[in-house]
Amino acid sequence: MSFDNAQSSHTNRQIKLASRPHGKPVDDNFKLTTTEIPTPAKNQMLLRTIYLSLDPYMRGRMSDAKSYADPLEVGDVMLGATVSQVVESNLEEFSKGDIVIAYSGWQDYALSNGEGVYKLTKEMSNPSYGLGVLGMPGFTGFMGLTDIGKPQAGETLVVAAATGPVGATVGQVGKLQGLKVIGVAGGEDKCKFAVEELGFDACIDHRADDFEVQLAAACPDGIDIYYENVGGHVFDAVLPLLNAHARIPVCGLAAHYNQTELPDGKDRLSLLMSTILRQRLTVKGFIIFEEYSDHFPEFLQTMGKWVSEGKVKTKEHIVDGLGNAPQGFIDMLEGGNFGKTVVKVADIQKTIL
Repeated sequence: MSFDNAQSSHTNRQIKLASRPHGKPVDDNFKLTTTEIPTPAKNQMLLRTIYLSLDPYMRGRMSDAKSYADPLEVGDVMLGATVSQVVESNLEEFSKGDIVIAYSGWQDYALSNGEGVYKLTKEMSNPSYGLGVLGMPGFTGFMGLTDIGKPQAGETLVVAAATGPVGATVGQVGKLQGLKVIGVAGGEDKCKFAVEELGFDACIDHRADDFEVQLAAACPDGIDIYYENVGGHVFDAVLPLLNAHARIPVCGLAAHYNQTELPDGKDRLSLLMSTILRQRLTVKGFIIFEEYSDHFPEFLQTMGKWVSEGKVKTKEHIVDGLGNAPQGFIDMLEGGNFGKTVVKVADIQKTIL
């Protein structure tokens, strides 16, 4: 499905949650509406969306199940981080024309009081990187690995979704920390990219019939850190390979986001719990800006330097036009993206009237 991609200087397109998904999201879960462009009041600014981030966590917010954050209500504008340009500002900290990271959601224009908004430096040659390697996904990968994973040179790290914005960051930072890095990805092209471009030691295709055998062969000394962002059969293959005192940062379970009930099969909870006990595992879930917001400036300085020096690389999957955001989101949840999924909504204006 694709909505109208033509942006108007007189109206504000908004893509809203039309209904809650039951399993995989479908076209009918989204609705395009058009409204007037809002006018900023005192202590507000008007933002125009340039890029919109699409991320797996959004699927959870479409459901009303209990979670770490309140769900979207039916009729709400779909949420999401954006690279935006300031059109008009009544805030001292922000000026007309500034490029910022905000949380404007799936719409052309939004009002902001400046809370949770930060400026991008003019040195950032690719502003969309502020939604990926230099934004929330990169920050999630960096802090989960370094603070919870506690890497030690020579250890073995396994990370799934290896070419996504989180996994790619985890693996490359792991190499900079002296780790043996094994990636897991869906398809030959993604695995080739992880090894040849990102510098992973190996990458295993989780779609292979002998995936478990290949993973075990790539980790002859077991696994010391497993960065969990997928779950599913990848974790099933990882579990018996975990070494004593292995660490498992958990930032997501993308393989399960579309599930509405427990999967068929044997109850493996006792196996998991006994493995946690016997191997003295550290398993810690985290929500990046709840636990680590104070570390973001430090992260941005470190990661920005690595990206500019070519020590950390990134790949983007660009969806063209706000109207294609729903299909881009559905495709991403199915693994149809290659790299960080970003919707290009508009061009940066050199002159703001």
